[in-house]
Amino acid sequence: MSATDTSAAPPVPATPDDVPGWFFRVDREVFGWLLTRQSAAGVTGDLLELGAYLGRSAILLGDHLRPGETFTVCDLFDADAPDGENSAEMTMSYRATLTRRAFETNYLAFHAELPVIVQDPTSVLADGRIPADSCRFVHIDASHLYEHVVGDIQVARDALAGNGVVALDDYRAPHTPGVSAAVWEAVFTLGLKPVLLTPEKFYGTWGDPDAVRADLLARDWRGEGFRLDEEHLAGQTCHRLAWDGPSERGGGPAATSAPARRSLARRLALGVLPPIAARAVRRLRRERA
Repeated sequence: MSATDTSAAPPVPATPDDVPGWFFRVDREVFGWLLTRQSAAGVTGDLLELGAYLGRSAILLGDHLRPGETFTVCDLFDADAPDGENSAEMTMSYRATLTRRAFETNYLAFHAELPVIVQDPTSVLADGRIPADSCRFVHIDASHLYEHVVGDIQVARDALAGNGVVALDDYRAPHTPGVSAAVWEAVFTLGLKPVLLTPEKFYGTWGDPDAVRADLLARDWRGEGFRLDEEHLAGQTCHRLAWDGPSERGGGPAATSAPARRSLARRLALGVLPPIAARAVRRLRRERA
């Protein structure tokens, strides 16, 4: 805590589920599974997270940090944004709840040491401070603005080694078209190969997608209650994975809002319906309104 921080100490979470955030079961399982498979295969490399909020995903990533590896987290936290658009985005979604002190409290509740924290815009990582080909897993969940996400993807591309995996959040949300544009642009022009799509995140690699896919499919997802479907995109085979079980508690500032929970459930349901059925559902909802 800085000498000028006089705010009340944030509560210490008893379990990772007590940490607010938008990191849901399907992605927790995918993160843990892919990272465990990397370790079992003797794959070494650093971990990198761009955008951490209050640490819900960082805590899980820290669980998989091995001796000799570095985990770096880059987030503005409660620092000023570098431009007006980014500042407006933070004010709308995070400003009232996001502080570095809260992140550190949450992370240290489950780990003895903090990751390397870069409290700056993620654009500062373009200066080479993350060594090239040094990472095995990168999670991007920072700004939703197109220009920023393009830069974050380039940071990931430079940082990832071999068959390293990048996970990109909010690649299909209606309120984040900039993320969608940047992600699919990377697929069509930068050689990013899609491997897995969940309702919240896109998983891809610049390495061998067949090797990453083999790791993914080594688990019986359907037998555990998940929905797994195969897709073909831009000459690549990838999969869609969703959790069909009961909804979870936890979430961000609006997590206690019943309308927000219903909206999320409807988005997830529509996301797995065939396009014709999804359009019919939307048309019926409009007629009822």
